[in-house]
Amino acid sequence: MHEVGIMEGALDMARRLMEKRGGNRLRRVHMTIGSLSGVVPEALQSAFLALKDSYAAQDAALDVAWVEAVCRCDACRADFSFTEHGYICPGCGEPALAILRGRELELTRVEWE
Repeated sequence: MHEVGIMEGALDMARRLMEKRGGNRLRRVHMTIGSLSGVVPEALQSAFLALKDSYAAQDAALDVAWVEAVCRCDACRADFSFTEHGYICPGCGEPALAILRGRELELTRVEWE
């Protein structure tokens, strides 16, 4: 379960940022996760619950913004949902090589006291 390593990294970054700015307890950790990132949101939440006591985040919450993948067709320039169509453009049937969204794996905001 690589989500544990991802969450360890995110909590470590959050804690370092909090301490640098004079905080002492994490309140909320915000992450943006793309559907093509390979991260399972439920596994990430489980990892957060298992690890948060070790990172001055006992009462903290994890907020995950899920981003569905969107591709752009090279042939007709149409944008379309990867979830519904894979890499094949529903408009012209050509494969799309550009992924516009869906690979995100970001710590986007941290709240502390």
